[in-house]
Amino acid sequence: MQKPRISLVIAVYNEEESLRPLVDAIEPALRSGPGFEYVWVDDGSTDGSFEELIRLKKRAKSRFRIIRMRKNTGKSTALAAGFQVAGGDIIATMDADLQDDPAEIPKMIALLEKGYDLIVGWRVNRQDPKKKILLSRIFNAVVRRVGGVGLHDMNCGLKVMRREVAEEIQLYGELHRFIPVLSAAKGFRVTEMPVVHHARKYSTSKFGSGRIVHAFFDLFTTAFIIAFKNRPLQLFGRIGMICILLGTFVLLYLSGLHFLGQSIGRRPLLFLGILLILFGIQLFSTGLLGELVTSRNIRREQHPIREIIE
Repeated sequence: MQKPRISLVIAVYNEEESLRPLVDAIEPALRSGPGFEYVWVDDGSTDGSFEELIRLKKRAKSRFRIIRMRKNTGKSTALAAGFQVAGGDIIATMDADLQDDPAEIPKMIALLEKGYDLIVGWRVNRQDPKKKILLSRIFNAVVRRVGGVGLHDMNCGLKVMRREVAEEIQLYGELHRFIPVLSAAKGFRVTEMPVVHHARKYSTSKFGSGRIVHAFFDLFTTAFIIAFKNRPLQLFGRIGMICILLGTFVLLYLSGLHFLGQSIGRRPLLFLGILLILFGIQLFSTGLLGELVTSRNIRREQHPIREIIE
């Protein structure tokens, strides 16, 4: 079979009712363009989603690939599995709940071909509960501030990217929310495009308030990866040196009191000074060990070279 130009990666978790209407919407949207393939990732569904995908595969005209995870692993891991299998030079992602409109994908591909590496959908008129929209806006505002990427809708499931982007970003936990930030940190050109967003028709949203907490923890992880992945000593060393300096100042102060004839053996400040110095040395050593690990791994990483002209 001829290699497809576009791989459509869709993570599925208990979306049995929406799968057939979704395929019926995708076919006319992408059929007239260059060759494409489906890459479905069944992320441990407990309804009939997998069986429905098998039925759809039998009547599909395009290449129809199904990945079945052993258990529910989360969207990031599911997308990473899909990226690994995808064979197209352009990779598009969308949710399986019919809220993303497949008709937007050709427009996003056209924008991608103007020199960008990643196009992120912007759900301007978002059809979700008000609570979810409010939390999402707060989250996006914080991510824009921390990540330095000026997009309105970081976590829109509708994205189109070049294959190089999918190969270089590492997804785990809930890091799929930060694909634009991780991509920009790698030097890829990222932009957004307003897209149509539909109200949910089937099943229920997998969104919960607890996921916001996990998302903010992953935001800190993302910020650390971007700022200190290849220079951990800059973080641990700085904090360690501050602790050592504070501990040294405390001990010098106590030494002065000792020479003035005051007893310092039972003062809590003495133990604090010793603890600060020991903790600072430990942090500094952690930074050095991190530098050793980084120096070994950096040789295996791809350098962010965009092109070579000879």
